[in-house]
Amino acid sequence: MKRRLATIAAVLITLVAAVFTVVNPAWAATGLRISGRNIVEANGSTFVMRGINHMHTWYAGQTQSFADMKAAGANTVRVVLSGGRWTANTAADVTNVINLCKANRLICVLENHDTTGYGEDAAAYTLDQAVNYWIGLKSVLVGQENYVVINIGNEPIGNTNPGQWTAATVAAIQKMRTNGFEHLLMVDAPNWGQDWQYTMRDNAQTVLNADTRANTVLSIHMYAVFNTATSIRNYLDVFQNNNWPLVIGEFGWQFASGEVDDTTLMAEAQARGIGYLGWSWAGNTDPILDMTNNFNAASLTTWGQRIVNGPNGLKATSKEATIFGGVQPSSPVPSSPSPSSPSPSPSNPPAGGCTATYTVTGSWQGGFQGDVKVTAGSSAITNWTVTWTFANGQTVSNAWGATVSSSGSAVTARNAAWNGALAAGASTNFGFLGSWNGANAVPAVSCSAG
Repeated sequence: MKRRLATIAAVLITLVAAVFTVVNPAWAATGLRISGRNIVEANGSTFVMRGINHMHTWYAGQTQSFADMKAAGANTVRVVLSGGRWTANTAADVTNVINLCKANRLICVLENHDTTGYGEDAAAYTLDQAVNYWIGLKSVLVGQENYVVINIGNEPIGNTNPGQWTAATVAAIQKMRTNGFEHLLMVDAPNWGQDWQYTMRDNAQTVLNADTRANTVLSIHMYAVFNTATSIRNYLDVFQNNNWPLVIGEFGWQFASGEVDDTTLMAEAQARGIGYLGWSWAGNTDPILDMTNNFNAASLTTWGQRIVNGPNGLKATSKEATIFGGVQPSSPVPSSPSPSSPSPSPSNPPAGGCTATYTVTGSWQGGFQGDVKVTAGSSAITNWTVTWTFANGQTVSNAWGATVSSSGSAVTARNAAWNGALAAGASTNFGFLGSWNGANAVPAVSCSAG
């Protein structure tokens, strides 16, 4: 009888254990984690990165930049670190960086820059060496999983044999996990981050499957390879259709026709719920990629104005992580004032059709950013055209949300394919960058519709 009871008890214990094995997995994600293709916080709230890259390893004294980037609307900062290719960032320094992020209510993406261009750049470190750097910092990283994302290695393979990226990345992820890291991991694409040979795209599932914690996000860097709307959309479509987590870990702006189509990139990222991190706050050897002049938050460059104040930029789309309260940034970054403070210039409302209002949203020495709001009248419209004539020799250099052409001082803006149809009383906006010299008077605008 005792033997029979013991057998029954053993069966019951086995069944109960099986139930608990199903209900309670052996591991549950800590802090920031992946859910489907989204990044979520510990409380389950979706977190979309809207941030800026900061070259800390070369400008370690620029600690005010963390507060400045927060004031610019960022909810995330991607911090450049080195384990020895440049002056190594020590555990004490990394601790200070994390504390600066937390004090300024920023999620901290820490990246090891030593791996940049491996296989093509002889000075570059391997991903395995990068993992060793993180292992050396483990004591200051453990416990920070709510605030810190570990970007294992920046642009870890160049254009030489990019196929090696898959095995190297799988091994790096597994080594991080076997050494006890529970953080959300970020992995960059090969081809100097741009994946133009599609190694990351075609091997994404293999890499994601390698993470025993299912807590890895893929990162694409978008520069000249992504200079058209089609190239951006096609690439992002693959990741969205496969439900793969992705962030745009670096991107610049279209300062020339062959550069990244930043307007489409930011609009697509916003529409798809994808995070983006612009490169970079200041300090580039090519200053065209600086968002500020010499780290001065009160002196935003053209690029800085676009990412901070432009459509789908930081001020318009960033939301603070809920662990800090989840509030929107409230203090604007000042820009250099223009000689005059122009007011919005509305067009005269017609009986039907549309109206337009022209506003200067930011101005700096020699340049400015404009916004035009188009509103349908008492009837729906299918397309619109806005015209104006500059009085002071201003010119339009770039535009988004409309096709803009100029003939001398006369400017014509026609709707994009996606924003021409407006219901009665509905509105849309388009923006542009321009230049001025001496004066920047707001012109009268006209709107016609079909």
